[in-house]
Amino acid sequence: MTQLEYARLGKITYEMESVADQEGLSPEYIRSGVADGSIVIPHNIKRKGVKPCGIGKGLRTKVNANLGTSPDQLSLENEMKKLEVAIKYGADTVMDLSTGGDLDEIRRYFLDKSPIVVGSVPIYSAAVSAVR
Repeated sequence: MTQLEYARLGKITYEMESVADQEGLSPEYIRSGVADGSIVIPHNIKRKGVKPCGIGKGLRTKVNANLGTSPDQLSLENEMKKLEVAIKYGADTVMDLSTGGDLDEIRRYFLDKSPIVVGSVPIYSAAVSAVR
């Protein structure tokens, strides 16, 4: 089940409790916000050890770090360093905006190494594949 489904059933998940603790709010406030769509907690059940992050109404502003390669800058090593810096300086989430190189490998790297939420833009992969 998703966070939204649990919230709409009135159930508070570990992720909701964690976000409530981080934000200094009640778990019920978080659950209610998730249920009505004013708060989201991105959470892939296949990824373990990721710090839950609440985004939305009544929560503190979050910092997102945009990372990724381009056709002119293909260094995975540089992206590794950027990820480390983003985490070190408190990014809440990272976004993989890669458009160059092996996009699946780069995304897997971010997913494997990041202890925070990772997002991507699937249309970028589709566009790169269409051009190739």
